[in-house]
Amino acid sequence: MRLIPRALCGAARAAWRESFPLGGHAVARWFPGHMAKGLKKMQSSLKLVDCIIEVHDARISFGGRNPLFQETLGLKPHLLVLNKMDLADLKERQIIPMVTELIGSSYRYHRGESLEYCIMVIGVPNVGKSSLINSLRRQHLRKGKATRVGGEPGITRAVMSRIQVCERPLMFLLDTPGVLAPRIESVETGLKLALCGTVLDHLVGEETLADYLLYTLNQHELFGYVQHYGLGEACDDIVSVLKRVAVKLGKTQKVKVLTGTGDVNVIQPNYPAAARDFLRTFRSGLLGPVMLDRDTLQSHPSAGAQGHRPAQTDP
Repeated sequence: MRLIPRALCGAARAAWRESFPLGGHAVARWFPGHMAKGLKKMQSSLKLVDCIIEVHDARISFGGRNPLFQETLGLKPHLLVLNKMDLADLKERQIIPMVTELIGSSYRYHRGESLEYCIMVIGVPNVGKSSLINSLRRQHLRKGKATRVGGEPGITRAVMSRIQVCERPLMFLLDTPGVLAPRIESVETGLKLALCGTVLDHLVGEETLADYLLYTLNQHELFGYVQHYGLGEACDDIVSVLKRVAVKLGKTQKVKVLTGTGDVNVIQPNYPAAARDFLRTFRSGLLGPVMLDRDTLQSHPSAGAQGHRPAQTDP
């Protein structure tokens, strides 16, 4: 994607925010009953499992992972898969060999004589666990999808039966519901999770999410939104951006205004609709790849090399 030259930012860039105001926001909490039940079911299913694959969104590589997974499921070999590397094609050719190698180098307890492998796929909501399973089936078995896929959290609500993904070696995967930590570590981590569709939008507020997205894009000098919406120049004021987006997309609404002479219908921009379109455009990759944890990566270059063996689905 062609980036907008810095000159288009104009003198207004000097007034851009250096930090996002978090004081007026609370940490989004979303831990419904099916998550708690799902985590207990995962624990009870461990005796049937040879390896754990944890899927996480590459845009938030170092934030938002559920620490409960390591605490409750840490007995098994653990492979971290960073999904959505380019928000498009999945290329997971490495995954089956890496899982086979991990199991081969680990003690299998009472499953030592079993000729088949059973892998549990875990992760926070909406990071692509079901998509990964379906893609592995297409690649190794030439078969269609076996699990339902959705663009919002909460599609998979129960630990399902085993799903075959490979013949040689004979390998089955268990899809599981996405489980967030009961307490998200910070407001900013919650905002990043919500931007990636892991937390329901209405728990944070669509316009708040759009504002944090705008702030992040400007901080990273990613001005693809200017070109996408034909804005002319970058801007750090979310009200101004959403107003222009709404007008450009025809997302307006009639509002009755009480005046001294009676009610008057006034056409106003539909800010929530514009915010939803801004978020959808980001999530579908139309604004280009965005690494929300870029600052963490730059300040802690070895952060991703600790804890588990990582794999990327799109190197």
